[in-house]
Amino acid sequence: MKENSDSIHNNQQSENQNDLTNQNPELISKLWEEVKKVYDPEIGFSIVDLGLVYDIWTEGNKAFVKMTLTSMGCPAGPYLEHEVKEACKRVNGIEDAIVEITFSPPWDPREMASEEVKMMLGIY
Repeated sequence: MKENSDSIHNNQQSENQNDLTNQNPELISKLWEEVKKVYDPEIGFSIVDLGLVYDIWTEGNKAFVKMTLTSMGCPAGPYLEHEVKEACKRVNGIEDAIVEITFSPPWDPREMASEEVKMMLGIY
């Protein structure tokens, strides 16, 4: 499961992101772990396992999350944005979080979801 989310993380870096060589890998890992605890209320899976989170990085004590939603009109969008911000702020050393919602690339569970989620959703 984590391999798929990590590959998305590595393949879809934000264009406006600072140089990752200054990133704290342990802090980034803790952020991914906390964000993974956020579940899509309609589908019932972690947003990380669904492949909705594209990237996480930090600047000082602020976390940045680039993510998408299952659809442009997703009614859970504001809820998920709030929950991701709160998850980031639970990590020691993070005081604030900015969530960027993007639809480029659009979410495709066949390509972005973990193998476990694909099996549970009947995607082969």
